[in-house]
Amino acid sequence: MIHVAVLGYGTVGSGVVEVIETNKEAIDKRSAANLNIKYILDLRDFPGDPYENKVVHEYDIILNDPEVAIICETMGGLHPAYEFSKQALLAGKSVCTSNKELVASHGPELIRIARENHCNYLFEASVGGGIPIIRPLNYSLTAEKIDSITGILNGTTNYILTKMDKEGADFEEVLKEAQDKGYAERNPEADVEGYDACRKIAILSSLMCGKNVGYEEIYTEGITKISSRDFLYAKQMDKSIKLLAMSRDREDGFFAMVAPFLIPRSHPLYSVNGVFNAVYVHGNMLGDSMYYGRGAGKLPTASAVVSDVVDCARHLGKTVMCFWENEDVRVADIETDQGKYFVRVDNGQREAVMEAFGALAEISVGISEEFAFITQVMTEREFNEKIKKAGGCINRIRMLSA
Repeated sequence: MIHVAVLGYGTVGSGVVEVIETNKEAIDKRSAANLNIKYILDLRDFPGDPYENKVVHEYDIILNDPEVAIICETMGGLHPAYEFSKQALLAGKSVCTSNKELVASHGPELIRIARENHCNYLFEASVGGGIPIIRPLNYSLTAEKIDSITGILNGTTNYILTKMDKEGADFEEVLKEAQDKGYAERNPEADVEGYDACRKIAILSSLMCGKNVGYEEIYTEGITKISSRDFLYAKQMDKSIKLLAMSRDREDGFFAMVAPFLIPRSHPLYSVNGVFNAVYVHGNMLGDSMYYGRGAGKLPTASAVVSDVVDCARHLGKTVMCFWENEDVRVADIETDQGKYFVRVDNGQREAVMEAFGALAEISVGISEEFAFITQVMTEREFNEKIKKAGGCINRIRMLSA
């Protein structure tokens, strides 16, 4: 029998217990062992809960119990999740986590400690909820040189943008609806400003290149400036707007960013709607592959945590492969990135825009007070210089090529 402890009995933690107990026969068979949830750590009591007898309030009870071999860290945040995870790994106990903030901040250190103590630090649930993406990068695509990853990695923002697209609603209106339905937090900053997606693409980027890509180095832009008018223009161009997190291994260095993009109908990510997430991977031999599913939620995320528990159970005393070293990768400056831009300006700026940009393609949806256009391919630095010369803009959105 392999004993498991769950740290945090909130949404994901309770989901982990539910998944293990509901699918116990299949999980035990795939683990080649009987898994038993011995402890649940939480500050609260849960009278009437079927597992209330397993709840403890002191972490040392779990840490000092030699029978506990696997710990599920579903607390969230950096502290005390970092301290608890590190102590467990130093004691030779494997840790499975859904905590993207912790993985993005301390992943290489915790992986190294796990390796040194013949246990595992696994984090499938930290990116894409229930979508299997970490394991494919570590196992299935090992024959590939991955040169780009592009993903819709935040269900809240994708839900908001989808509703704006389909219903012509404004951002604030849809955000309130998302909060009322529980798809967005009361304080939605981490989602709508792109910080959540930034941490996730930092994790994927690190696995892509085998070195540490710090999330602090990644240019991040959210969706708060996107309006219903932007979607009118998008429809005119047969495109949609998505918040994309991307990383690319370019000839001039490694590049990563998070920002809204106009996506053509021909691109597979165009059809990823609502709270669903998708990760689009390009390898030099395989070409394109996409991983799609529910990117958040109690049971999808818990299912991914439990998949790591099964992996740990299969590899007791051994460390599974994960290439993520502590050497930092320098992320290329956003100003070096090249692409086309969709731009909206006041109609009175038309002549100044023509003078600054030269060749451009005008886009019209019958809004007389605006002039909208698509630029030629240029660097971010060139665009910023030209739009400043033209007097600024109402909004600009980068364009993803097909």
